[in-house]
Amino acid sequence: MEEEKVLIESTEVVALPDYEKEIISIIRGNYSPKMMLKKLEDYHGSDIADVIEQLTLKERQKLFRVCDVEMLAEAFEHFEEDDAANYLSEMFLSKASRIIAELETDNAAAILKEVSKEKRDLIVELLPEDIRREIRLIASFDDEVIGSKMTTNFIVIPDNLTIKEAMRSLRAQAEENDNMSTIFVVDEMDEFYGAIGLRDLIRASSTVPLESLIVTSFPYVYANEPIDDCIERLKDYSEDLIPVLDNSNKILGVITSQSLIEVVDEEMGEDYAKFAGLTAEEDLNEPLKQSMVKRLPWLLALLVLGLLVSGVVGVFEKVVAQLTLIMAFQSLILDMSGNVGTQSLAVTIRVLMDENLTFKQKFRLVVKEMKVGFCNGLILGILSFVVVGLYIMLFKHKELFFSFAVSGCIGISLILAMLISSAVGTLIPLFFKKIKVDPAVASGPLITTVNDLVAVVTYYGMSWILLLNVFHF
Repeated sequence: MEEEKVLIESTEVVALPDYEKEIISIIRGNYSPKMMLKKLEDYHGSDIADVIEQLTLKERQKLFRVCDVEMLAEAFEHFEEDDAANYLSEMFLSKASRIIAELETDNAAAILKEVSKEKRDLIVELLPEDIRREIRLIASFDDEVIGSKMTTNFIVIPDNLTIKEAMRSLRAQAEENDNMSTIFVVDEMDEFYGAIGLRDLIRASSTVPLESLIVTSFPYVYANEPIDDCIERLKDYSEDLIPVLDNSNKILGVITSQSLIEVVDEEMGEDYAKFAGLTAEEDLNEPLKQSMVKRLPWLLALLVLGLLVSGVVGVFEKVVAQLTLIMAFQSLILDMSGNVGTQSLAVTIRVLMDENLTFKQKFRLVVKEMKVGFCNGLILGILSFVVVGLYIMLFKHKELFFSFAVSGCIGISLILAMLISSAVGTLIPLFFKKIKVDPAVASGPLITTVNDLVAVVTYYGMSWILLLNVFHF
């Protein structure tokens, strides 16, 4: 019994603390400002950020007055830029400017872009000159280039120091810059030379030359490079910091691993939106008109293609009139054709992330996808031939020859439709890439509609040729 009791006690689920509820009770309590601050110091910035979104304006303003700048800055790191801008507008300008000064410069620049121009100018005016200059530098880059995502929080040393001198420089810069897992090295021309791991520098003997610690093959990017190109190059590295250079090979800033993850997430979100036939991402609070504007262009283009598909069906009106049974299996051909095209599209988009693909490699991709489409179509075509033939004969009570003639037409149409659709799903994004248009624009709805057209022409064309002109049904 004692053993069973111990076992039961050991398997009891321990309830996790509800930090949000605790923080809200502290804010809404009757604590003095000093006691309230002391109690809130134990909570993570992410938890405080989650709570801020649930507070009333009066409660938020109370929190903003009580909390110190470091605590609020930590919370602001977890907000979307537009939310952070709204919260800044609810506090005194002096505190708003101090929070901006405390943030990573890339986050600060992104948040300030969402603040109204009048208030932004006032906040920037209160910032220290060096921070103001850094924020303006990052804000000067277009959102599509990697320079807009960098931060100026990094440590750099010259290559002609001793180990002791390098450690002294590191300690001096660490007061202002806490991104120190990697120390960057510049030459006498102030150009990027390489990097040193913090661990290697700490463990090095004072008699070891600094040169022996420098990794000169360290990855880097240029500030004006498109984000898409940089992501492709940097995905194979696992560095915490990547230097960002100007056109003179001088270090402007760094990309942190966290920023890189956020950039990848943004790019994936944009590509996902394009696959869904949208011109941009949407969120829950987006106005109706804005959501409609994002969706309508693609829907209009797909409407035109849809009318074309319907027009093609009308061309084969004679086939449908004489063999109404084949209408029952139209969706089978259309669905499989669309599915195959979407699969080929997904594979092609993934492969096209490599900017160095040769014509031969692209040709091999098309051939491979067509082989896959043909082989899968052959298997499914044979299966459809047998299953559909038996279904028509047993449940529709048609003759054996008629049943398997129709199922044979369906099987052949399935093979051809899947073969052509796999080619279409590969060639369309390749074409977009060739004309310098984002291949993700060749989205699922577009491929599906184009392949509907392919499937309709293939299916009704084969029915007209085989069933009407060859077998004379």
